[in-house]
Amino acid sequence: MKIAYLDCHSGISGDMILGALIDLGVPLKDIEKELKKLPLKGYRIASRKVKRNGFGATQLLVETSTQKKKGKKETPPHRGYTQIRDLISGSKLSPSVKIKSLAVFEAIGKAEAKVHRVRLEKIHFHEVGAVDSIVDIVGGIVALELLGAEKILASELNTGEGTVECEHGVLPVPAPATLELLRGIPCYSSGIRTELTTPTGAALAGHFASAFGPLPPMKIDRTGYGAGSKIIKDLPNMLRIITGEMQDEGPGKICVIETNIDDMNPEFFEPVMHDLLRRGALDVFWTATGMKKNRPGIQLTVLAPPHKKEVLARIILTETSSFGLRWWEAERDLLDREWITVTIEGQVVKVKIGRLEGEIVQVSPEYEDCRKLAAKIKQPIREVYRQAQDLARKSLRGRGR
Repeated sequence: MKIAYLDCHSGISGDMILGALIDLGVPLKDIEKELKKLPLKGYRIASRKVKRNGFGATQLLVETSTQKKKGKKETPPHRGYTQIRDLISGSKLSPSVKIKSLAVFEAIGKAEAKVHRVRLEKIHFHEVGAVDSIVDIVGGIVALELLGAEKILASELNTGEGTVECEHGVLPVPAPATLELLRGIPCYSSGIRTELTTPTGAALAGHFASAFGPLPPMKIDRTGYGAGSKIIKDLPNMLRIITGEMQDEGPGKICVIETNIDDMNPEFFEPVMHDLLRRGALDVFWTATGMKKNRPGIQLTVLAPPHKKEVLARIILTETSSFGLRWWEAERDLLDREWITVTIEGQVVKVKIGRLEGEIVQVSPEYEDCRKLAAKIKQPIREVYRQAQDLARKSLRGRGR
């Protein structure tokens, strides 16, 4: 599985994400091409190679029409949540970028609405509503899609401390809205007295990272460094993004979480499943069941690493109609797994190989790869699946594996 790991030792911000992804090799011209689908004028983006405490990195620059020649900025226009929502919804961005961008801005809007005690529709963004912040967020989402990682993980977030000056005056770090966006995310301060994690960075990390913690076991491929705008004497102000291949979880203990539900709108199940998987569940499934008074119900089962129990239990209790749940730890055994690729009609298809004591017992082509290829070459998916299996077995025999 191709993953991207966000190493937030210096915090995280929208421009740092974009800088690190460009440093990794995501073409700036491809990001620009997608951003042009957004009806937003008065800006241009560029990148430059810089150093932070002696280490090389890429810095993203968004130059706007509000910037004067002397480098000073005028007060950027304040955009309301509904304005930004309409701006994105009415754009020619791809459906997936639209959905993700709207979700990130909604998360920021809800955080602002909570701390200001107003309705979401009444929220007016200040810094986040400026052109450069919109470019950072939408551009970051575009760049992450171009990167093509199947899973995104992150370290604990270094928030910084002290105070930050904004439209509302001098605020403590993390600022109130940032603090709301960080709920459920492990954070710390290394003692640096400045804002290291911004609202845009917190919102993007919260939306995309499925889990937070140390670097997982992985075969490292590439590393990119995105420079922050601040020069910090005691810390190289950079976000590091590491890409590579991560093997599936090995045997050992897992946590099983269950609850029965008989009074919830079925349309709500899909976003709950999405959130559970995004926040670290290994698997989520529903089982039809009969409940008291002959009511049909659904048993929700979540499999997760034991340390994810609290986060996932909170999602169940707050996003479903359940009043309680049960959980226990269980042992599991797994086949030894690896991924190989085969080529059909010029298209690459990933195939998962499962071994038991060295013997191949499972050859499973990736469904999404087979589905896309079947549609492209106008063949039944079962035929593409069979071809991929045959080619994988032949390839493995040729390697003596």
